Amino acid sequence: MNIQLFGTLIAFLLPIGALTQVSSVRESSITMGERLDFYSEKLKKNSVINVYLPSGYKESDTTRYPVVYLLDGALDEDFLHVTGLYQFYSSDWVGYIDKSIVVGIVTSDRRRDYTSRTSIASDSIKYPSSGHSEEFMDYLEMELQPFIHSRYRTTRHKTLIGQSLAGLFATEVLFKRPTLFTRYLIVSPSIWWDNGSILQYDPRSLKTLKQRVQIYIGVGKEGLTPSATGRTMEQDAKLLSQKIEGLGNKNLSLYFDYLPSEDHATILHQALANALRYCSSNYKK
Repeated sequence: MNIQLFGTLIAFLLPIGALTQVSSVRESSITMGERLDFYSEKLKKNSVINVYLPSGYKESDTTRYPVVYLLDGALDEDFLHVTGLYQFYSSDWVGYIDKSIVVGIVTSDRRRDYTSRTSIASDSIKYPSSGHSEEFMDYLEMELQPFIHSRYRTTRHKTLIGQSLAGLFATEVLFKRPTLFTRYLIVSPSIWWDNGSILQYDPRSLKTLKQRVQIYIGVGKEGLTPSATGRTMEQDAKLLSQKIEGLGNKNLSLYFDYLPSEDHATILHQALANALRYCSSNYKK
């Protein structure tokens, strides 16, 4: 094949636009939120959050929005895909949920912020910074929520999302300070921490709770936990669900979701998609 014929064939096979050089390109940034840094007196360190504002949010408007507090909310964690879920399910053509503000909470030490003190000596040695979940709860209640409420137009409806250690923390908040949020989306919680001591905790304030709270617990086919006692993620999540059901409080609306096709790495996105449908009064079953 001669060079001229080869060139003719290539030109024929390529899309027409591929042979046309772009003469000018105009660039602009895509903005989906803002990053805020401020010092936390409760944590004694700098706090970083990423905030997504729903379409239509205007400073001059009077509309108020529910707030979603996303643990593990860094850009390289769950902030981008979770805000995408909220944008999609609140869109006019779907309408399962209300348009919401999403606050992605960035933490530099998950063991410190998301775990309570452990009675397992080896874990205390292995994770010396662990055991400060009470301080992180103080931060949420006394600093972050008031800050968000003062800066943005919010309603009383607040959601907490957490997976794995963050799911353990969300469970601890539910048991100890249930009125901090009106909806808890708990995925693959690390109930195994401290040999499952959270399951032995008596959530007295949850037993007598007067406000309505929605609780979603999702878990995949995830198998053994990192503990030395042979616990499984599926069993622990089910035990947590049964413990909440056993409280007999009609103000607690609980949905347990087993996703056998998902594992610990893949479950969060699908579980939250399910949660946003099942927890919505607009869900078209």
